[in-house]
Amino acid sequence: MDLLKRGAKYIAVMAGLAVLIFLVIIFNNRMAEQRELIAQAEKIRAELNVLRATEAELNARIAYATSDAAVEEWAYQEARWVREGDQPVVPISPAQGTPVAVTVTTPEPVVYKNWQVWWALFFDDLPAVP
Repeated sequence: MDLLKRGAKYIAVMAGLAVLIFLVIIFNNRMAEQRELIAQAEKIRAELNVLRATEAELNARIAYATSDAAVEEWAYQEARWVREGDQPVVPISPAQGTPVAVTVTTPEPVVYKNWQVWWALFFDDLPAVP
């Protein structure tokens, strides 16, 4: 009977150790998953801050674009409008005569005979032909 109690205790301890190891492995996996989720949350938080800054910049641009100052600047700069009392100036290029075409004469190409070309290739000099 004593042997039976020892065997039961041994089996209970081993089962308890197996359960404990299993729980430690599960805990470790959950901690690793939590670290990944925290890193993702930080990344998303940083991206959200960038997007909020972009939104604020765009809202400021919209507010300026719908203002009277922006319309006046556009009309003055882009559309070339003038205000009352302004003297518009339109630059005109000076009148010049029609440009004269310059003709360039090209020299007449020298035509060599086939044997003269070969002579020049072998001896680095063209033969003197009268």
